[in-house]
Amino acid sequence: MTFTTRFAPSPTGPLHLGHAYSALLGFDMAQASQGAFLLRIEDIDRSRSRPHWEDQIYDDLHWLGLGWRRPVMRQSTRQPAYDAALDRLWSMGLLYPCTCSRRDIQQAASAPQEGAPGFGPDGLIYPGTCRRKVATDRARPRNCTLRLDIARAIETAAESPPRNPASRVCARFHETGQGPDGAHGWIDITADDLIHGVGDFVVARKDMATSYHLSVTVDDAAQGVTHVVRGQDLFEATKIHVLLQQLLGLPLPLYHHHRLIRDDAGKRLAKRDDARAIATYRAEGATPQDIRRMVGL
Repeated sequence: MTFTTRFAPSPTGPLHLGHAYSALLGFDMAQASQGAFLLRIEDIDRSRSRPHWEDQIYDDLHWLGLGWRRPVMRQSTRQPAYDAALDRLWSMGLLYPCTCSRRDIQQAASAPQEGAPGFGPDGLIYPGTCRRKVATDRARPRNCTLRLDIARAIETAAESPPRNPASRVCARFHETGQGPDGAHGWIDITADDLIHGVGDFVVARKDMATSYHLSVTVDDAAQGVTHVVRGQDLFEATKIHVLLQQLLGLPLPLYHHHRLIRDDAGKRLAKRDDARAIATYRAEGATPQDIRRMVGL
């Protein structure tokens, strides 16, 4: 089987050793199978994306010895595809507008009757405040935040229900790497996982007209990605992406979540870690093989 993998950075800061590991691993997997390695620039956050960071991404990846198919997909040009996916979900009755601020969500989730607030892939799980409002518009509203009604989505996506509805398998994916708890092979996603571990997540933001979860799902399908190679920090988000694939009728890729590259204190690297930026190592005289050794390749 030939692999089509992708590396999908956001041009909001310098690439660091963690990015290098993910890109090199995906590239090596594609090369070993005589497949294709793709690059996608995830620049939907126009307020933080910068052209010079995008140029630095290309430069660093070329220096590492990576090549990719052209043209490079850029999410800032993909809004029509995201609109089509949102229209489909809206027509299925699975979306609703949300006007809650972060403070509103924190206060509602912390109310005594809600119990201890739960946390999911996007942080604090939304308590469903706006879900109780009835949407009267037949057409999908623009310029507003939209959330997926997770309970309705479960009813749409779930397979034949077992005796215990909470354990109903709504979707599944195949993990060829390793999840944070050693998860490997076929991973079942149950109704309980989605309701209590994810909640009504955002599919479109007022300031972006899409979201990371929606755009990455639509774009992986559009690029024909067969193996999604990324860090273990995104393992829980895979439940969202697989659910969206099922709802939108998109193909299911294999997932390969890899270990995270951490600093000396055990904290995973972030773009603010300039000391471990690829450009910094280059300036200090490191070679691409040095980078491979640093990340365990």
